[in-house]
Amino acid sequence: MAAPLFIALILGGIVVLLFGGDLLVRGGAGLARIWRLPPLLVGLTIIAFGTSAPELVVSVQSALSNVPGLALGNIVGSNTANFLLILGLPAIFGAIPTTTPGVRRNAIFALLAALILIAVSWDRTIGTAESWVLFGLIVAYVTGLGLLARNQSDDPTIAELTDLEHMEGLPKGLGRSGLAVLIGLIALPVGAQMIVTGGTEAARALNVDEAIIGLTAIAFGTSLPELATVVMASFRRQADMAIGNVLGSNIFNVFAVGGATGLAASAMGTDLPVPPGFFTLDLWVMLGASVAIAAIIMARQPISRLYGLGLFGAYIAYIAFLAQSALTG
Repeated sequence: MAAPLFIALILGGIVVLLFGGDLLVRGGAGLARIWRLPPLLVGLTIIAFGTSAPELVVSVQSALSNVPGLALGNIVGSNTANFLLILGLPAIFGAIPTTTPGVRRNAIFALLAALILIAVSWDRTIGTAESWVLFGLIVAYVTGLGLLARNQSDDPTIAELTDLEHMEGLPKGLGRSGLAVLIGLIALPVGAQMIVTGGTEAARALNVDEAIIGLTAIAFGTSLPELATVVMASFRRQADMAIGNVLGSNIFNVFAVGGATGLAASAMGTDLPVPPGFFTLDLWVMLGASVAIAAIIMARQPISRLYGLGLFGAYIAYIAFLAQSALTG
């Protein structure tokens, strides 16, 4: 099978994956509303973890399939894309405010997450203990959000997670909600396996490292929901709300997805290896993007059109460098 067909398999897997993740979240939220579960509990479990399901299942499936380059490439590439592309591209068409309550706190957490990922990867592996630390940090983060919400925080990230009444597209009735959850649970692993198979074979056909596929095509695909959210929020002049979604996604990617991926590798009897090339460029690009966004937010400056051009240009340059490295390597 030629490389273009494997790329098509990746794209098809991304569609199935995003469709399944959306159905899982909406079906779960629909069931929770029918059963009158507390919105806070639903938001901090079903919705928070469900929106990270595409990255989670791809990285875990990659670890179980012994393709660590895809697993970590998806996490690092998604976080880089979220900051440089997902925030940069919409900002070109309209500045994104950064003064929304809670954004500065989450920007610090996102920067810390990037630093912690580099720290646990420093010995070029992520072991069982380090994976538990990562997963423990997402539990601590979610618990912290819960405590803030109980104190009636005006953090838009919390409001977005817990506002079930205004969540659009929830299935009505027990049967439809249950069916949505079931289809979502089936579609997620199917889509993930399509992506892992396509990514592995595409890398083999193109004679490039699997990490390149994970950092580019797969990372971009799993970041599409964040891109759609930010673009639609910008059109509705609510871009200040969308930045919280991007920051939260990066935090979940490192702690929840990274932790679960490391634990999946441990279940296979091995530590999760970190591709050597990540310490040459990729982790530093992710960290640089995290520092840049945190600096803008801490200075209470909007992500202006000029900043947006810089961020978007940096992402294009990064992808071009990866492509050039793949062609010449």
